[in-house]
Amino acid sequence: MSRRSILTSYSIFVATFLSLSAAHAQKTYDPGVSDTEIKLGQSTPLSGPASAFGAGAGRAVVGYFKMLNEQGGINGRKISFTQLDNAYSAPKAIEQSRKLIEDVGVLAEVGTIGTVPNVAIQKFLNSKKVPQLFITAGGRRFNDPKQFPWTVPLYPDFETEGRVVAKYILKTKPDAKIGVLYQNDDFGKDYLKGLRAGLGAKANLITAEASYEIADPTIDSQIVQLKAAGIDTFIEQSSAKAAAQSIRKTHELDWHPLHIIGGSTASVETVLKPAGLDASRGLVTTQFLKQPGDPAWANDDEVKVYKDFLVKYAPSVNPDDYSVLVAYMNLNAQATVLKKCGDQLTRENLIRQATSLHGERIPMMLPGVTISTTPEDYTPFKTLRIAVFDGTSWTLLGDPMTAD
Repeated sequence: MSRRSILTSYSIFVATFLSLSAAHAQKTYDPGVSDTEIKLGQSTPLSGPASAFGAGAGRAVVGYFKMLNEQGGINGRKISFTQLDNAYSAPKAIEQSRKLIEDVGVLAEVGTIGTVPNVAIQKFLNSKKVPQLFITAGGRRFNDPKQFPWTVPLYPDFETEGRVVAKYILKTKPDAKIGVLYQNDDFGKDYLKGLRAGLGAKANLITAEASYEIADPTIDSQIVQLKAAGIDTFIEQSSAKAAAQSIRKTHELDWHPLHIIGGSTASVETVLKPAGLDASRGLVTTQFLKQPGDPAWANDDEVKVYKDFLVKYAPSVNPDDYSVLVAYMNLNAQATVLKKCGDQLTRENLIRQATSLHGERIPMMLPGVTISTTPEDYTPFKTLRIAVFDGTSWTLLGDPMTAD
């Protein structure tokens, strides 16, 4: 072989080597990722006191990843998804997270529902530097980049919701006599904290408070107590069951305060209809998502796509189940962030992308509502809408409202 041939062959070898090296360098993976697969996991309450939230949403999540894989996955990689039951129990949630990381080997735990399990697993996942990505819980404690940089929420935090409601009250009923019903945990207490902070110097407008435990069979006595206090504005942050009971009991007592309910209990199908549509007339709430059971969105293209997805991939699920709707939004956000990661599928980059969103609009969000995050502030929702129920559907009031 001539010297020229040797040099030519060597040049080709070097060029090929550098090309392959560059291609290899472009792909960076952490546990749970390969050229063909991304492993994700979730623990959710398929049983226990919150199974009404977890069961339907859980089926929708499984169906969504099936649909995504049929469409080719994320950047050519299929999603290998593992879902485990945490029974809405703190010890069980920790056990299941440990299985997902140590046995299954997931890249991240995604979309876990509820305050109790998320509080339980927060320290464990952060100690392992595993993303606790886009959790469905509104506790303010989940926006803590310094202490828990691996925990990223994707739900309006309850303190922000309380502040928005306070702003609405000060604007529309500045001399209100307010009574508050709240669930006796972070879900209720954060909301109440935000409400007080938003009222500021007028926090003394709150003249009565009543709390309940999530396991309580009824909250009728609390409603009677608040009515007896002579309030004219009734604000509650309660579970779907308690909200339906309070709406019905308020109606039975022929009591007609301005009644404001939490956004998580604003489902026409699963809360207002069981409570009675006539009894629900005049309710006010905060919203950030289109309600698929609301006639106002009957012909909306995104709502049609959402319903069609459930018919094909989770046919036993009620499309008007609020937890399913929230899960759908969450799944779309997960897909968005994973796509942004490209071939840099590391846990660190996943968090970087999830905390660098700027005015991102996810399907089913209301007009004027987007999500934004920064490495210093993980709170995704800065803006909510106020809506009033007319006996048939929710009507949006005014412009989007911030908590500031």
